[in-house]
Amino acid sequence: MKAMMVVGTTSHAGKSFITTAICRILARRGWHVTPFKGQNMALNAYVTTTGGEIGHAQAVQAWAAGINPRVEMNPILLKPQGNMTSQVILGGKAAGVTTAVNYYEQYFEKGWNAITQSLERLATEYDFVVCEGAGSPAEINLKHRDLTNMRVAKYLNAPTVLVVDIDRGGSFAHVVGTLQLLDESERALIKGIIINKFRGHRSLLDSGIEWLEDYTGIPVLGVIPWRDISFSAEDSLDLLERPRRGEQEINITVLRLPHIANFTDFEPLDAEKTVSVTYLDLKDNLGYPDAVIIPGSKTTINDLIALHGTAMVKKLQDYVAAGGIIFGICGGFQMLGKMVFDPDQLEGNHASYTGLSFLPIETVITSEKIVRQRQTSSVYPYPGFPITGYEIHQGITRLSKNKTEHKNPNIHTLFEDISLGIVNDNQSVWGCYLHGIFDNGAWRRTWLNYLRNRRGLSSLPTGIANYREQREIILDKLADLVDEFVDLSPLLTN
Repeated sequence: MKAMMVVGTTSHAGKSFITTAICRILARRGWHVTPFKGQNMALNAYVTTTGGEIGHAQAVQAWAAGINPRVEMNPILLKPQGNMTSQVILGGKAAGVTTAVNYYEQYFEKGWNAITQSLERLATEYDFVVCEGAGSPAEINLKHRDLTNMRVAKYLNAPTVLVVDIDRGGSFAHVVGTLQLLDESERALIKGIIINKFRGHRSLLDSGIEWLEDYTGIPVLGVIPWRDISFSAEDSLDLLERPRRGEQEINITVLRLPHIANFTDFEPLDAEKTVSVTYLDLKDNLGYPDAVIIPGSKTTINDLIALHGTAMVKKLQDYVAAGGIIFGICGGFQMLGKMVFDPDQLEGNHASYTGLSFLPIETVITSEKIVRQRQTSSVYPYPGFPITGYEIHQGITRLSKNKTEHKNPNIHTLFEDISLGIVNDNQSVWGCYLHGIFDNGAWRRTWLNYLRNRRGLSSLPTGIANYREQREIILDKLADLVDEFVDLSPLLTN
């Protein structure tokens, strides 16, 4: 199996973006290509058809390659959950919780075995693998336990490209410093440099490129200009850099929880031209948006504590009392209830914690993690739409004691399966467990039309494709951009 590796001088240099584009470019050229990231640290996750959990970025890269996501594409996923600990997802399944200090001792050998076994399986089905590194390959204090950068490149003898974000400044120093900190065998694999996010006239960079190539002996394969193309964020730091669209016909605020997870759920909303999506710190002023979304969370109780520790809970109460709309997804759904119980204290030191009490539900955090794709049909806001999505949560949510839908006419099921979500009678509070709910085009537009009608705005057409078709257009734009400005030929020679 032919291979290439994409590493970066820093986090957020553009590795995921370029890996995704290369997967689409090679697939266009007729390669049967697969993405691969040995170890990923992210709270944006996707569920494969086999019920395995992988980084959402690798799922997007698989779609770019024209194939279905699978656990071998990301055998290790680390999900930070506070207190310097992370949940370890190994081979798609939760394997335990560890600290950064203990991770090397507990999981290094298991992790490397998972990586090599995954690569062996992929080699039997694909003829090219595009590998993505993590962070920087030159963290000298971590190199001895780095599972996902040059160790993988050396294992595959993969031609490697080094990506630098010139928009951050100091790009030449980043490139030279990174190369200096690689050992000789690692540096020998670096076959090219890509300068990413360049603003300005290319001629102004020519003398710098000439110097860099002469000094390092490594060619600059391309300079990618900065483009405002929507692309999946990998972690919450990306939210700080996301440009704001400004007010639109419909304005939606997403609470930026300390342990926010799966905020890729809101990309379909962001892609709506009439919608503005803003991420709000809990200490900021809420205002009066058309809807407030409480997103997923890696640790529901800890984020509830954060909510109660600010004035945000009172702001939400006042907002709903004034006619506002709240939508909770996954952990956000759990927070909308009266109580969250954690009898085994899986999330921390609290056996229970008071919820926001917007819905008559209670949640019990359980050791068993529910990870699965789901297909159902909608009931609200309009019946009969086919719905697809996926669940990733630890916890069972039920209507409060002595409450059933039959005995509580003020609560209605969103879908055929009431366990997936409910809405109150006046449709001011919505909650569901389905990640990817807004990917469903007809359902999304119908929900947005509910918001629009409250504002006296005309309804949008609901007979539209699901977001996956819009994502295909975005993936083509990414590939077109990289294909135009980068020469990949030195990376295709192994």
